[in-house]
Amino acid sequence: MDFIQNFPFFSILLSLGSGVLTSIMSKKAARIWNTFVLIAVSAMSAVLFFYMLVVKTPFVFMMGHFPAPWGNEIRAGVLEAGMALFFCIIMFLSMKGGEKHIDEEVEETKINLFYIMINLLLSSLLALIYTNDLFTAYVFVEINTLSACGLIMITQHGRTIEAAMRYMIMSSLGSGLLLMGLCILYDITGHLLMSNIKESVAYVYAQGTYNVPLIASIGMICVGLAIKSALYPFHTWLPDAYGYSTVSSAAILSSLVSKGYIFLLIKIFYRVVGFGIIVDSKIVNIFFAFGLLGMIMGSVNAILEKDIRRMVAFSSVAQIGYIYMGFGLGSTFGVVASIFHILSHAATKSLLFIASAGLTDVSDGSRKFEDLVGSGYRNPVAGLAFSIGACSMVGIPMFSGFISKLLFAQAAVQNNLVKLLPTLICLAISTVLNAIYFMRTVICIYTPANVMRYKHLKSAVGRNVKDYPVYTLSLVLLIMLNMALGCCSQPIVNWIMSGLDMFG
Repeated sequence: MDFIQNFPFFSILLSLGSGVLTSIMSKKAARIWNTFVLIAVSAMSAVLFFYMLVVKTPFVFMMGHFPAPWGNEIRAGVLEAGMALFFCIIMFLSMKGGEKHIDEEVEETKINLFYIMINLLLSSLLALIYTNDLFTAYVFVEINTLSACGLIMITQHGRTIEAAMRYMIMSSLGSGLLLMGLCILYDITGHLLMSNIKESVAYVYAQGTYNVPLIASIGMICVGLAIKSALYPFHTWLPDAYGYSTVSSAAILSSLVSKGYIFLLIKIFYRVVGFGIIVDSKIVNIFFAFGLLGMIMGSVNAILEKDIRRMVAFSSVAQIGYIYMGFGLGSTFGVVASIFHILSHAATKSLLFIASAGLTDVSDGSRKFEDLVGSGYRNPVAGLAFSIGACSMVGIPMFSGFISKLLFAQAAVQNNLVKLLPTLICLAISTVLNAIYFMRTVICIYTPANVMRYKHLKSAVGRNVKDYPVYTLSLVLLIMLNMALGCCSQPIVNWIMSGLDMFG
């Protein structure tokens, strides 16, 4: 076995152990250590990714070299390695982009707790990407849930505590359905390893002996993960959670947490049940209907918002709808479009949250649109970054959001007429709605403001560039990442398709 094949295990263990180690560190040491962990895991993920591109064959790592059912397995392919690298990059840039706000928004005695949650969240995301065992996946789903809940309520505001309670209630419902589905699946197959389950499921489905409990199990697992990833209408916790948590928390929660659940769902589609059985079960039709509904209603709610952070949060509801709509098309290319949109949304939403924080900083801390007038001039870097993120969400060419919508349209054209027309119509309506609230915001931040009103903030122009170069660099790198996804999309699509082939 090549030494590089240990990297997935090292990455999970390093981030998980760092959650414990951070608890006894000083505030400064915890921050430095978290930065080191993110860089180290990113480096290992990058090496693994390029290794997988060369060998083009997935591998299985048995912990302690014990085979199932005594041991646990990690499986890595080109899609897992690339997704782990992308998640690490987004988390690193989100942490650095919101770093200057952590000391302002989190009590000094809780800053260590903040970094503990970040490290545990990173370990859970990596485990969901790499694990080949469904019970291990469930354990890290719960670690992910508790870490995200801690990040939501770390600021100790009434709104965030309420949002955390809503999140726990909805997440507990999703976890319960997931656990019941896994128990039924284990009872049918007698296995927990994904590859073994797939063989048993194929045999059972072909025999037709346990089709009803099998379909019930699939439905519980899929609906449970859909609830946990905030598919409309199970999103009620999301606006307050993203709108009132710390900047880094909002960027990470919107970009990564729900995507970890969605990536696990994709693994279940291809490596546990089999995509053909998933399509036959008609669960994709439920995803399709709720995905279309989320695309529209998320945007409608965003239009009604007068708070920039909550507006961006409601936009996430619409984008989650896009992903599930792609699943609902019931084709491999629809899944490819959804995976690309996971990347696009992660890069864009973290950019928008970090940029919006820079705009509110130069508007007396207000998030109301009426107070953000002219903020694009007071903080040019944040204004440019928000404008580029808005263009991506609307679907302007050269940005990642345009490629996402193009891929969804192509997937719909390859589908039957029943799903073709609703998909294209909702894509068009959603794009128009996106343009309404995002372009309205861009116009607002570039409308000249009353100079006297912000006279006391005259030194704010360029302040972020001079005093917070890391913030500026984070925005620039997120912009470059977004444009790379938009301008170099074909190699990325090829990577996704080859990764799905390895899943099968």
